[in-house]
Amino acid sequence: MSKKPWPLHPFLFGLFPILFLYSQNMGQVALGEILIPSGIAMAMVALILAALWLLFKRNINKAGITATIAVILFFSYGHIYNMVGGKQLLGLVVGRHRYLVLIWILLLLVVIFLIVRTRVDLKNLTRVLNIVAVCLIAVSVVNISIFKINAGDTDWNVASYSPDMLEGADTHAGMDVYYIILDGYASSTTLKDEYGYDNSEFIHHLEQKGFYIASESVSNYPSSFLSLASSLNMEYINYLSDRLGQGSNDRSLPYAMIEQNKVVEFFKSHGYRYIHFSSGWGPTNYNQYADENVSVSQSRWSEFQTLLIQTTALTVFEKNFFKDIARMRVINNFEQLARVPGMEGSNFVFAHIVCPHPPYIFNRQGGPVPETDFDMDIWGQDQKDYYLDQLIYLNEEVKAFVDRVTAQSETPPIIILQADHGPRNTFIPDQYPSDSMFREGMRIFNAYYMPQQENDLLYRSITPVNSFRVVFNTYFGTSFPLLEDRSYNSFEVEPYRFTDITDTVTYK
Repeated sequence: MSKKPWPLHPFLFGLFPILFLYSQNMGQVALGEILIPSGIAMAMVALILAALWLLFKRNINKAGITATIAVILFFSYGHIYNMVGGKQLLGLVVGRHRYLVLIWILLLLVVIFLIVRTRVDLKNLTRVLNIVAVCLIAVSVVNISIFKINAGDTDWNVASYSPDMLEGADTHAGMDVYYIILDGYASSTTLKDEYGYDNSEFIHHLEQKGFYIASESVSNYPSSFLSLASSLNMEYINYLSDRLGQGSNDRSLPYAMIEQNKVVEFFKSHGYRYIHFSSGWGPTNYNQYADENVSVSQSRWSEFQTLLIQTTALTVFEKNFFKDIARMRVINNFEQLARVPGMEGSNFVFAHIVCPHPPYIFNRQGGPVPETDFDMDIWGQDQKDYYLDQLIYLNEEVKAFVDRVTAQSETPPIIILQADHGPRNTFIPDQYPSDSMFREGMRIFNAYYMPQQENDLLYRSITPVNSFRVVFNTYFGTSFPLLEDRSYNSFEVEPYRFTDITDTVTYK
């Protein structure tokens, strides 16, 4: 008599979509991010299998096969909806959740009915499903292992890279310092030339408060993870091409450089508390080295986990899962920023606000935008109005923040309001960017509030790589040399293959 097979396949089919999605994004996602969704998936499969085992009168093979069908339907729902969502048939919009959910439920009921009625011995089918599931998992594990083996030198310890940072630093500034990243915020020139929008009212408000506007600033790099790894470590990071290889897309090293960086190291060495605000984006969503992480309680979903949820049947609840949480995060961050002046001691505050960068979740008055998708990469000519509306809303939040913090701080703070890169709404997919596209993507909003000191070290074309060199030299007695302001482009597929585009994006 052959041994009765145990149905491992429901668990493996539940694990495979998570591993597969990770394998498609492992250059951008830490391996640890799959642990929570994997644990939840395994627990849910166990509960479903147990319930079906009781339903099928302790027939484990029937229960296992039904559970696997349910798992496949669950993890395939988001993919199918992405293909048919919004589609019309004879003038009727059939690509809606209400219809697709009904079809999925009917399919599951049919499967349950057929398995209840069948008299076929399902042991062989169980064995086949076990083998198929093991093969799928094995392919993903091999792909992940090959990627990890081929990864370059990804070790990062900020202490090893900043031994001379404290030389000449003998002054304790004592004031709170805010580094606020307004993701994708365009320069006033770009807003005027490409969007037909005059942003001078916002700029004048800041200038009246004492801000210096670097009106000819450009980003050093075209994407958030490169730009922040550079500005937070006060250096160009082109050396990553040699350490990781120009063909690499492994982002673990720049992500580590964002989380544990020289700027925070400097402030901590001067007795500052590090307050980190959650962004909802992987490298700046949470910081293990911060003295305090600020986030809304429901905002623990990382970008990878959000993407995973969007591929499953849970995408039916997209509005509740994503849009509301993303809105709450932005609103909450500005509310919580206002309480920093009441905290004891000196504080360094880092807040990466994913706005006006997509997804587009605010209209000009701060209300929701129900007709837009929750998509962090939805650039395009048809998105310009949404981008502009979100920027106008953001202006009001920033003005209110500036007014509150400057009024409530006993010692005037230092505030840097800075974009990490510009928007990309003029970019055309699969087409090499024109000079005007490069200028839109690299020219940024960049403003400094540096009270009680002459702003003689600031200049109109200062770039983010020099921001904290100026701050530390001005207030902490350091003598960091200013670096030449350069801009380097690279593309998402090969982010470490840098091209100098300074002459293209510089203001003339």
